[in-house]
Amino acid sequence: MPTEGKTDMERIGLFSEMEYVNIGDKYASHYMRPFNEAASKNRQILPGGSKMLSALQAGYFEPQFVRVFEGEAYSNPVQLRRQYRLAESKKNLGKAFLPSNGDKLPCGLGSYFGTIGGPFPYFSAQLKAIERYVPPGKNLYTNPGKKGTGYGYPNLTIGKQYPHSADVYEIGRINAKKAHEVHQNLVKGGPFKLSLCPREYFDVNPYHDDKPLPPVKKPPPEKPIASPFKPSSPSKKPGGMKAGTFDPYPSHSADPYVIKRSKAITTNKEGQIFHPSPGPKSRPVTSIMALNITRSLNIMNYKTAHLT
Repeated sequence: MPTEGKTDMERIGLFSEMEYVNIGDKYASHYMRPFNEAASKNRQILPGGSKMLSALQAGYFEPQFVRVFEGEAYSNPVQLRRQYRLAESKKNLGKAFLPSNGDKLPCGLGSYFGTIGGPFPYFSAQLKAIERYVPPGKNLYTNPGKKGTGYGYPNLTIGKQYPHSADVYEIGRINAKKAHEVHQNLVKGGPFKLSLCPREYFDVNPYHDDKPLPPVKKPPPEKPIASPFKPSSPSKKPGGMKAGTFDPYPSHSADPYVIKRSKAITTNKEGQIFHPSPGPKSRPVTSIMALNITRSLNIMNYKTAHLT
């Protein structure tokens, strides 16, 4: 607390200091606080110390060696291979085949020397006997071939030629005209028109109005335009005096010097000086960065939160 000037409480802007409502215990911060404090205090499970890996049973959880499968059949893979080899040897009818001589090496490409069998006739390069070619017979001809492609040439089809019939030019328009004339003869009177037929809510022309137009308003009388102001002479430059103004410089009136009275000091009944209440004071405001950190880091996620 400073010896002179305002106190810290007056500078902050609070009426009084906040009360400390507690039971006298120390403040424990929740940041980086262990989840289970009891697990890190006092004695915990004591396994008896670490054991070295050895051939003894002391390094295992079980007091004696326990088999994975109790009562399973024991099999010797070496003995099984011998029994299989003896069973296969009993299937042989005679002794093992031994060639009379050693391996024979071929003496060139296309040679069968050194092979078990001789040459195969299927792989011989001799050509087969080719039979004489007999061309197929010709088709049956009733008439000699006719020239032409069939388009624009008569008497080139299998059947007879179709007889030509003359068609009237624009026969479709003539028939339509006759049908229209027959229809006009059957019509009696003009088309039926209903004067009370329903009308659309919105007209096609949005500017159409059935009401007559109002009379044309007369334009207001034109006011005469006043002539612009023109100064009688060009502007004057102030040369240390008031020559360039509209009015002359006012005359100076001598004012008597008056001594100002000192302000009266207001005191209360006890004789202390009255100090008016000061203006609005500022309050401690938490920064936006601190608010975001408090919101993102709380009791539920203080272990998994990563501050950047």
